[in-house]
Amino acid sequence: MSVLAWLTVAIFLGAYALIATERIHRVAAALGGAGLMLLIRATDAGSAFFSEETGVDWNVVLLLLGMMVIVGVLKRTGVFEYLAIWAAKRARGRPYRLMVLLVVITAVASAMLDNVTTVLLVAPVTFLVCERLALPVVPYLIAEAMASNIGGTATLVGDPPNIIIASRGGLTFNDFLVHMAPMVVVLVVAFLWLCRLLFRKVFVYDPERAAEIMRLDEREAITDRLLLWQSMGVLVLVMAAFVLHPVLHYEPSVVAILGAGILVAATKVTTEQALQEVEWETLAFFMGLFVMVGSLVETGVIGKVSQLAVEATAGHLGLTVGVLLWASAGLSAIVDNIPYVATMSPIVSELVTANGGAEHGQVLWWALAFGADLGGNATAVGAAANVVVLGIAARNGHPISFWQFTRYGLVVTLVTVALVTPYLWLRYLM
Repeated sequence: MSVLAWLTVAIFLGAYALIATERIHRVAAALGGAGLMLLIRATDAGSAFFSEETGVDWNVVLLLLGMMVIVGVLKRTGVFEYLAIWAAKRARGRPYRLMVLLVVITAVASAMLDNVTTVLLVAPVTFLVCERLALPVVPYLIAEAMASNIGGTATLVGDPPNIIIASRGGLTFNDFLVHMAPMVVVLVVAFLWLCRLLFRKVFVYDPERAAEIMRLDEREAITDRLLLWQSMGVLVLVMAAFVLHPVLHYEPSVVAILGAGILVAATKVTTEQALQEVEWETLAFFMGLFVMVGSLVETGVIGKVSQLAVEATAGHLGLTVGVLLWASAGLSAIVDNIPYVATMSPIVSELVTANGGAEHGQVLWWALAFGADLGGNATAVGAAANVVVLGIAARNGHPISFWQFTRYGLVVTLVTVALVTPYLWLRYLM
């Protein structure tokens, strides 16, 4: 690699170390790293701000902005308090039952929507229900972020890398359902078992709090029914457009911004009120991270690492599947999985052709998808949903440190990827 490439790696690792150790604020580390990348010309303004492959992913940023506005308006209706009481009553105040309920809801919703949208909707409910039951909210938020990444793996629209893989591999929505969804069901069950072990100290049942919850009427929590119906109408339309993306061909970011604009224009909520819930720090962090990762792509670092891993397994389909799966999980834990998948997909396409085409080599696409999607659980910055949850938690006075998230995430990633390995072997290589 060139001197510029090595310098790019050094800046990225330095910024990553600052984010991990929290010596300075993560936004300052990300934006500082992005600024240095521009300073040494590892990337330029055109690539950083306008390139679809190596620049800021404005689809992600604007999707977040639009959904944050919609959630902010919904919050004013009392609907999250309603859902919190409803969830607590269904779980009968039992902490582990509550986590099971929230994890399953999050995983299923993430398969139909995208994982970022799902955590934006579920997180406010989690804060309220944990407050009602006097439970620590952080373990529930961490579990939901991971559940969203696992659930999003199941479908073409659940996680952005899947869309890239489908486009390059000529795969359909039904292909993902047939090949990915069955294993995701197994992974969700395994994850629930892991939650029982990882967060066991949290599951302390308080019968008095539970009895108080059971006496509540959730319908009394709704404070503005007209605004609720208006907000729910827009939200249903937005979700429907997300699901129908393969038919409508409107990007989720466009749908979210349109929904937010319509909601603010059609209701009595002012622009200032609608923007109060926007996590500006989270959006700035994403922008800095995208520029840094894009610089690694621009200088050929990610491509070189990926190519070396592939070349080491040339001619051995089984070994290639294993290396691709685990290497994708490892790299996606460190860099954003969207540019990683964009970089790897042409290489995988050639490997699929070299290994018998779609009939035999298609397993490589599933290895890439599983690795990239599940690897996002390993660290606090491995997936967009993780970063959003950390931002929401900090804003609400319950900060989650990089290592607090990562010590659980590494375990979950190792277990889930380990479970996927025999699945790919037994189903496609035996």
